[in-house]
Amino acid sequence: MKTKRNLIFLAVAFVALIGAAGFAYGRLAEKADYEAGLVPETEETAPAEDAQDIPEIEAPDFTVTDWDGNSVNLSDFEGKPTVVNFWASWCGPCKMEMPDFEEKYKEYGEDINFLIVNMTDGSRETVEIAKEFIEEAGYTFPVYFDTEYDAAYTYGVYSLPTTFFIDAEGYVIAQATGMISGELLQKGIDMIYMQSE
Repeated sequence: MKTKRNLIFLAVAFVALIGAAGFAYGRLAEKADYEAGLVPETEETAPAEDAQDIPEIEAPDFTVTDWDGNSVNLSDFEGKPTVVNFWASWCGPCKMEMPDFEEKYKEYGEDINFLIVNMTDGSRETVEIAKEFIEEAGYTFPVYFDTEYDAAYTYGVYSLPTTFFIDAEGYVIAQATGMISGELLQKGIDMIYMQSE
């Protein structure tokens, strides 16, 4: 009897915890005007615009799949600056920043790699759901699918959207957690693109 009572208590507590987490996420997602700052990939807090003083940290490699299901590694893109953006179709802030990524892709796509990495969990977010969203929105930037969570685990991505800026030599220069504006996206691009010129 005591065990049964404990199980009921745990079940109720679990449901309450899930409900609270869902509410908190919903409240955070509503803050569409949130703009994250670019954080240099260093233990010290340095001004984001001072890219010359940021220590070089090699970007860890990861494997994702492309639109056609082929395996692709981040290291395949070394030689050009790279923007890696983690997103999901159910993420409101992710969808709000996508037009800016599309605009920058059209402007810099020849000179900068854009890896728009979908957090594909196989249930809430499937390859089919993500592809349908991209096609309906008419986006042309390259989309990759993290079906094995390799990219997310490698980069410790726990919040969406998250964006990393990697220079042409394969070093992480900065990252932004949360939705970023077109202006902040441009700032990150300048940090990796100016160095390669």
